[in-house]
Amino acid sequence: MSPRSTSTTRILSLMYLCTTICSCTLVAQDSTEAREHAAAMAAHHLCAGMWVVGRDYQRSAEQVLAEDIARFPDFAWRDEFDFEIDGRARRATVHGDGITPRSAQYNGDQGCTILPAGEDNVYFTPVDIPTVLPDPTTQPWPTGDVGAHAPIPDGVDQPKLTAALEWAMAQEDQNTRALVIAYEGKIIGERYAPGFTKNTPQISWSMGKSITAALIGVLVEQGHFYIDDPAPVEEWQGADDPRAEIRIKHLLRMSSGLDFQNWGLNRPNSWSNENEHFRIYFDAINVFEHAVNQPLDIAPNTQFRYRNSDPLTLGKVVRETVESMDEEYLTFPQWALFNRIGARNFVLETDAYGNFIMTGYDFGSAWDWTRFGLLHLWNGEWEGERILPDWWSEFVSTPAPGDKNLGYGGLFWLNRGGAMSRVPEDAYWAAGYMGQRTLIIPSYNMVIVRLGPSPSGFGTFFNEVVGRVLAAVAGPR
Repeated sequence: MSPRSTSTTRILSLMYLCTTICSCTLVAQDSTEAREHAAAMAAHHLCAGMWVVGRDYQRSAEQVLAEDIARFPDFAWRDEFDFEIDGRARRATVHGDGITPRSAQYNGDQGCTILPAGEDNVYFTPVDIPTVLPDPTTQPWPTGDVGAHAPIPDGVDQPKLTAALEWAMAQEDQNTRALVIAYEGKIIGERYAPGFTKNTPQISWSMGKSITAALIGVLVEQGHFYIDDPAPVEEWQGADDPRAEIRIKHLLRMSSGLDFQNWGLNRPNSWSNENEHFRIYFDAINVFEHAVNQPLDIAPNTQFRYRNSDPLTLGKVVRETVESMDEEYLTFPQWALFNRIGARNFVLETDAYGNFIMTGYDFGSAWDWTRFGLLHLWNGEWEGERILPDWWSEFVSTPAPGDKNLGYGGLFWLNRGGAMSRVPEDAYWAAGYMGQRTLIIPSYNMVIVRLGPSPSGFGTFFNEVVGRVLAAVAGPR
C-alpha cells in the first residue's frame, strides 16, 4: 500500500464499519476483476458524494462512505478496502489487497468520472456551464422560485397532506431525502432530510434515461429527425446489417433487440465485464462504443427488455447531431432543455471520453426534477414556449408494443398495467435505482418527486405515499 499523508487521507478500518458491511462480501465475486470494479464504483460514489451532492455543504468522505456506500450490500464495499482523498486534485482513490487502485476525478460541471486504471486524467476537456438564468429568488415560478407555493389551489386538505408527508419521512428504512408535491402547478408540500434542500443535486440513477428521451424530443421538435426514422448509427449501416432496421422509437421503447446482458448487482457474475448493462458504472470504457458495438439478438420492436444499450445509443445520436451543428455537446442539455425550464442544478456525468452516462450517473435536485415533470405534464410547453413536440408526452406514456405488461413507454415507466394499486392508470414516471421517482399524474394535474437511496421495499412504500397524497386533494381534474 502506498504511503498517504494525513491531510489527504481517510482510512476506514474494518472495526469502524463491521456492523454495516458484514454481508457485502456475500454479493461480489472474489476475483481481481470483481474487486477492482467494486473499488472503481466506490471511488465514483465517494467523489460524487463529496463534490457533487456535497457542493452546498461539506460532506466528509467517512460520511459519504457510511451513508451512501457501505450500508448497501449491492455496492460490495469490502473489509479489505480503504481509500484516500486528494482534496487539491478533487480525486477519490480506493485501494484493496492485490488490486490496481481505482480513482474517480471531479471535473467541475461534468461531475465525477472513473479514470482508466493507471491514468490520472480524463481524455476530454471539461467545459464550464455558466449560469445564464437570473437569481431564482427574483424570477416568477415556474422558471424561478417566486410564487411557487401560493396561492394554494382549491381542494387541498392541508392537515391530511401534512400527515401524508410526515408519514413518508417517518419511514426511516426508506431513507427519503427529498419529497415534493406539485398540484395544479403549485408546490403544495415538501420535506427534506437534514442536510438536503430543494436545490441539492442527488444521484438520480435511471431517471436520467428520461432526460435522454427529452433531449431526443428537443431534436425532433427542431426537425433533425423523426422517431420513425432508422437510428442514425454509422456502425449499423453495413451491407446486410440487421441493425439497420432499428428505429429511433425502438430505442426509446427499449425494444432494439440488441444482445446486451443485464446481470444486476447481486449475481455471481455481476461484477464482471460480462455484465454489459452495469459495466458502464464500474469500468472506464467508452460507453457509447460499448452500446452500439453489440450484435442483434432478437428482431427489433418485438420485446421490451430493460437494457442500457438503447438509451446510450440515443445518447450517441444526441452527441453526433449536436456536434454536426458545430455546437458544444457538453453544454447542450443545459441550454436546450434545462435553462428553458429554470432547472439550475442538474449535473450530468460523463465517461473518460466525454460521453454522458445518463443511464445512471446523473444528479438533479428535487425542484429541478419537479420542473422536468411539469414540462411533461404540460405536454412539452413551458410558459408559452414549445420545447417538446405537442404529442411527445402521449408518446412516452403509451405502452411499448413489445411490453405485454403495459408497464413501459418511451424511457418512462407506466401504470397502464396497474403496477401501483393506489395510483391512477394514466400515471407515468421517470424511475431510478433505489427509489428515485418523478411521477406525473395527468388526471390529477400532479407531479410527485421522491429522492434518496432506499435500501428495501420501495415499491410498496411509494404506492402508499402516493395514495395518501391523492386522498388529500380533490379528485381527478
